[in-house]
Amino acid sequence: MGTFDFLLQGLLVAAQPMNLLYALIGVTLGTAVGVLPGIGPALTVALLLPVTYKLDPGGSLIMFAGIYYGGMYGGSTTSILLNTPGESSSIVTALEGNKMARAGRGGPALATAAIGSFVAGLIATLALAFIAPYIVKLALVFGPREYFALMVLAFVTVSSAFGDSTLRGLTSLFVGLTLACIGIDQLTGQTRLSFGVPDLLDGIEVTTLAVAMFAIGETLFIAAQGDRGPDKVEAVRGSVWMSAMDWARSWKPWLRGTFIGFPIGAMPAGGAEIGTFLSYAAEKRLTKHPEEFGNGAIEGVAGPEAANNASAAGTLVPLLTLGLPTTATAAIMLAGFQQYGLQPGPLLFATNPQLVWGLIASLLIANFMLLVLNLPLIGLWVRLLTIPKPWLYAGILLFATLGTIGANPSVFELGMLLAFGLLGYVMRVFGYPIAPVVVGLILGPLAEQQLRRALSISQGDITVLFTSPIAAVLLVIAALALIVPLILRARGRGEVLAQLAASED
Repeated sequence: MGTFDFLLQGLLVAAQPMNLLYALIGVTLGTAVGVLPGIGPALTVALLLPVTYKLDPGGSLIMFAGIYYGGMYGGSTTSILLNTPGESSSIVTALEGNKMARAGRGGPALATAAIGSFVAGLIATLALAFIAPYIVKLALVFGPREYFALMVLAFVTVSSAFGDSTLRGLTSLFVGLTLACIGIDQLTGQTRLSFGVPDLLDGIEVTTLAVAMFAIGETLFIAAQGDRGPDKVEAVRGSVWMSAMDWARSWKPWLRGTFIGFPIGAMPAGGAEIGTFLSYAAEKRLTKHPEEFGNGAIEGVAGPEAANNASAAGTLVPLLTLGLPTTATAAIMLAGFQQYGLQPGPLLFATNPQLVWGLIASLLIANFMLLVLNLPLIGLWVRLLTIPKPWLYAGILLFATLGTIGANPSVFELGMLLAFGLLGYVMRVFGYPIAPVVVGLILGPLAEQQLRRALSISQGDITVLFTSPIAAVLLVIAALALIVPLILRARGRGEVLAQLAASED
């Protein structure tokens, strides 16, 4: 069967009434949390992990993907109207979008962001559908040493792509790998790091760790910052729709942003913020209105927002085909797969194609839903910005606690939730990224298993890990993954800092 046939079958799965409902819930929640400052799609998916524990796997994963796409859409509203990016990938949108809102052009800024997100999401999702089968065919020839090299690449990716410091990323990763060692060794049956506590023999629950680190830790961190005074929300004045001139100035940045964002999102060391920085730099160089940059150029909103959403589809390429998460939300989605006993990768395409292609096809439907939800309901999303933060974060704490108790009714599990929540808070205070901890816990046992298999086959010869051409290439890519993000971030942020300095002058 060809890609069109698989995609058509996926559309039939995604168009089922319950799956449409899951997609609608996902995009609505995603947009809402994207609008709310300080709450991102990763936190929302983490909160829903224990709630969806007994639901249909396909529907739950469709909802998680809808939250991811919706969060990317909704983040532009906060950036444009409040000048407070909810995600690092929305920083660039705030530069020009908030200036447009202050000048009374908040409506066109929101419109170009929404339509650009739709165009980019549509093209990038189709690219995901056509590229994924080729990567799966390559990955199907992997043996233990290739899979171990792939796990090494994943570990390096999450360490270098999250946060500003690779060293801190590696430290967070090793915290996760240490937690993954807790419990009974699957090969020897010996207990490891359980300290005589029977509740630890089954290991650490991924769901509990994800909810604690992302929801509890984030809430404690925000509460510790205290009241910083009310935020000023720019009112949407005039028409929400774009003029003919706005369309003429936006469509090329939409396409350029898509083709910049998607490949960077699909790279093992990618990430949405890198694509948005590079898109902004490209638009600044190519614009016919350089005087408007720094004062509200619509190209500076259209291009980065398209790159932002294209990279969201791009991150699903390594996640679905290889099991590699390159964003925090992708890491939590990986935990979502695992709670249903599913491991993303080439075998998932072979053993459960209906679920995978239904998930990919649901992204096309989610894109249309988001276009309908965003522009007509802009007044509703703006009202969400007025919710008092104490109410908001108290609700998150309550929801996280009840969800964990519902999934695993245990006093010990509740204690673990609090302990990991405090750990998440401390890591945020000192600038350590959270996602590598979750990835280390999920992929650590898989990497250990593949390493042991490779060494058993070679009778302990460690050089076998480097003699396979595919494994060698993956290890070289892992080495590059430590260096490339540093270079790309330096270039992209250099452009943005120069723009900020120029605007202040």
